[in-house]
Amino acid sequence: MRIISKRTLREFWASVPQFSNAKSPLEAWYEEVSKATWNTPQDIKAKYRSASILKNNRVVFNIAGNKYRLIVSVDYVRQACFVKFIGTHEQYDAIDAEVYDVYSTH
Repeated sequence: MRIISKRTLREFWASVPQFSNAKSPLEAWYEEVSKATWNTPQDIKAKYRSASILKNNRVVFNIAGNKYRLIVSVDYVRQACFVKFIGTHEQYDAIDAEVYDVYSTH
């Protein structure tokens, strides 16, 4: 899978000192997913049992022992993952995970 964009992940762990503990888990997730081939949501669930499959080809991953939530939109045909959100549980609870887009908030 191609992941768009690692920059969003990097900005998250660098934005606030308390989020720096997300760096290693996010880099590990990035490396694993960049080598993956997903054709269906079931392919994701086979590897990431705790992932939540949402509408609109969105998937929520628990990061760093469930300290953070990562939402991606998956294009199975193009083998691409688009980062839509990364944040704490509190931040996640404040958004609509099925439509939120990090790029629409800036």
